[in-house]
Amino acid sequence: MAKKYLVIVESPAKVKTIKKFLGSNYEVLASNGHIRDLPKSTMGIDIENNFEPKYITIRGKGEKLNELKKNAKKADKIFLATDPDREGEAISWHLKTALGQDEKKLYRISFNEITKNAVKESLKNPRQIDMGLVDAQQARRVLDRMVGYMISPVLWQKVKRGLSAGRVQSVALKMICDREAEIDAFIPEEYFDIEAELKLEGEKKPFLCKLNYKGKEKLRITNKEELANIISVIEKADYKVSDVQVGKRTKKAPVPFITSTLQQEASKTLNFSTQKTMRLAQQLYEGVDIKGRGTVGLITYLRTDSIRIAETAQEAAKEFIEEKYGKEYIATTESTNKSGKKIQDAHEAIRPTDITLMPELIKDELSRDLFRLYQLIWKRFVASQMENSISEIKSVKISADEYIFNASDSKVLFDGFTKVYTASDEEKEKSDNVISKLTKESELSLVKLNQNQHFTQAPAHFTEAALVKALEEEGIGRPSTYAPTITTILARHYVTKENKNLYVTDLGEAVNNIMKEAFEVIVDSKFTANLESLLDMVEEGKVEWKTVVSNFYPDLEAAVKNAEKELEKVEIADEVTDVICEECGRNMVIKYGPHGKFLACPGFPECRNTKQYFEKIGVACPKCGGEIVIRKTKKGRRYYGCENIPECDFMSWQKVSKEKCPKCGGFMVERGNKLTCGDTECGYVCDKPKEETK
Repeated sequence: MAKKYLVIVESPAKVKTIKKFLGSNYEVLASNGHIRDLPKSTMGIDIENNFEPKYITIRGKGEKLNELKKNAKKADKIFLATDPDREGEAISWHLKTALGQDEKKLYRISFNEITKNAVKESLKNPRQIDMGLVDAQQARRVLDRMVGYMISPVLWQKVKRGLSAGRVQSVALKMICDREAEIDAFIPEEYFDIEAELKLEGEKKPFLCKLNYKGKEKLRITNKEELANIISVIEKADYKVSDVQVGKRTKKAPVPFITSTLQQEASKTLNFSTQKTMRLAQQLYEGVDIKGRGTVGLITYLRTDSIRIAETAQEAAKEFIEEKYGKEYIATTESTNKSGKKIQDAHEAIRPTDITLMPELIKDELSRDLFRLYQLIWKRFVASQMENSISEIKSVKISADEYIFNASDSKVLFDGFTKVYTASDEEKEKSDNVISKLTKESELSLVKLNQNQHFTQAPAHFTEAALVKALEEEGIGRPSTYAPTITTILARHYVTKENKNLYVTDLGEAVNNIMKEAFEVIVDSKFTANLESLLDMVEEGKVEWKTVVSNFYPDLEAAVKNAEKELEKVEIADEVTDVICEECGRNMVIKYGPHGKFLACPGFPECRNTKQYFEKIGVACPKCGGEIVIRKTKKGRRYYGCENIPECDFMSWQKVSKEKCPKCGGFMVERGNKLTCGDTECGYVCDKPKEETK
């Protein structure tokens, strides 16, 4: 009688793909993610018993577990084929425990791509469960559970609704709040630049050059008087080419995608959220129906911080590039990781499983968004295996009296990887025929001077892509945590998203202030990054996972006890307003909800009347004299607007001051500890009066 083998994967989508590769002796079933976890009703960690987790079968998974047990009993061998990362290893370990089978018939297999070769190869090389990976995941789960279950009740008590804290999300929220404070405090500074439109004798079309130096000194024009003085000199001056430099510039081929860079590039070029990118990438990994091929896993595993490429994939790429583009396009040097930080090198970068499956060949088989993401991954991988691009750069200095203008021209000598792929933030090569003809003997004449007024820009608001980059640079979180972290702070209304930018809400600000005040260590990015390093050491078997937890717990417990004691003293009572409830005549009170403050009748539950709350700031509207109140956009971003909107359209992103501008008489706004005129043309700045600074 033929032997029966059971293969257990995480996702039902993989079942169909993998079944196709294996014979009738193999049964393939899905666990649908975790089978066991910590209970929801309690913290589920036995503090007294060396922080032992109390795992239970997840509610609703009993039937699934029984199905797996029934099939496991019949099988001669059981292969646990969950994802190739910490989470996947932990799921396999939980399955092994829950199935209760003889250990001798249980094997762990893992593959980086769902292809016939990869799956069959993994079955030939089964292994034991890697307890380093499991323990690193247990440590993360227990640390996150302790933070969530110990701090959340404090937030509940303080802000009065069911809020929650998280180890990584609290740091991400603080980063966004800090950036918002930086932007609010930023004072724009005026500056000018000058461009000259020059004509080369014999040419019809003028060319542009920019004023950068006075002698050897870098020039920065900060006022109109200085601008006028310079113009008076250079409009009468003779323009001569004083220096011409010709050189080559090599642009390195990009490294293939890892999780964070895929999320960033998909956000910039495709306008995908991190969550959407990961959902679509998961589909590409698990398998898509392709006509004539059946279900095919199109990309390798999507949660990775390694840029390593398998030798077989490199060889396949060389063959493809030579055939499609020519031998000269094959990379002669290997891409390297610039960050230098530890990477999980058992993994590979994200790449197509079959380079010959070009995006245009399967476009009709994929949804629009799946196609666009697959195309992005395919192009980036092909480019990573191609030669660098080379350009010729011509830099020209043009003197006008003692002032130096610069112009440059670039010409592509060899396009290399750019034949396939150009990143969203890379500048396109600019070519100007006239500049390319300039020599020291060139005769130039001035056509006109352009004066441009600018203001220095505040730091940019975080986008999802920028936040992922910042979290990665700080060493906070891992490939699997970026998307869930951002999804959580958006879902809890701590942060809102408008036109790609992330803005903190009133609720987010309130939570962040409490976290900073009472749980300083938790929101310290260096502390969180250090914990990530400790988890890596657990994975490598250098540190016991319970040691990490037992070192963390006393400080957390002390902070919680101290916060409970302190926060009792400053507990917020409902603030009574002069707004009368039209249904029962009581004075309405201010409450906090998931979206921030609102007005509610204190007669609840008899009277359930609620309405929007607009907080007055004690400043008259500069347009109509009404009250300025704090308002919110539809998505929850705060601004200062007139109470008479829509009749009066006054609004400001910065808080409006009572002070009037002494220079132009206009309204002033607060930026950190300064006041600036609301009219950028005026540009008046002064210190905040002491009573406003307090």
